Amino acid sequence: MGQKVNPIGYRLAVSRDWRSRWYASPQDFPAFLHSDIAIRRYVKDKLRQAAVARVGIERAWNSIRVTIFTARPGVVIGRKGSEIERMTEEIGRMSGGKSVKIDIQEIKTPELDAQLVAENVALQLERRISFRRAMKKTIQSSMDFGAIGIKIRCAGRLGGAEISRSECFREGKVPLHTLRAPIDYGFFEARTVYGIIGVKVWLWRPTEAPVVQRPERGDRHERRDNRDSRDNRDSHSQQAPVAH
Repeated sequence: MGQKVNPIGYRLAVSRDWRSRWYASPQDFPAFLHSDIAIRRYVKDKLRQAAVARVGIERAWNSIRVTIFTARPGVVIGRKGSEIERMTEEIGRMSGGKSVKIDIQEIKTPELDAQLVAENVALQLERRISFRRAMKKTIQSSMDFGAIGIKIRCAGRLGGAEISRSECFREGKVPLHTLRAPIDYGFFEARTVYGIIGVKVWLWRPTEAPVVQRPERGDRHERRDNRDSRDNRDSHSQQAPVAH
């Protein structure tokens, strides 16, 4: 069996933050956890066409703040804010009458968000586009927008084959074990007529700090030689003058 670690959980407190930010007693924790799952499921189903990447939830004593990260804020807000008001009432009813506030964060470049890239590939697969064409076209689009590296993996009955298999395409640098490289991860399922096809995306955004390159061996020797010569020069300058 594969011993795999979730790329998001692997980078928590290093380059990623928790999607749910609250503290609860052991008695309230299960109820809050299931409430968060229900809220996220409701938002994703309600805003299926709004390109929602993730949903952040913060809890206070008697209030909940829901932050929706989307590439189409106009679809989320609706005409004159009607969608926001309807969602606020429904989430308040789901959370037991607590005060709910919904914030919207726009994603300027959806081509550099791993979750939205995975959903884009899955949508193309559902439209019966060739999986190789969909994956290569999406990779090229992300690289054109400045991604340092991207890797896409599809698994399932690709092309309607009788036996499921997996295909993977990669371009650029995707160091999965380097915590200094903040790899973004996204997963989505394409529900095709042949069955479910899973799509996984690993993406290195260009806006984050790049991996610090270690100096080459020759550079280290040269730097040490320069330091030794500087120390010798300083020691000679500090010697007392000889009296004649």
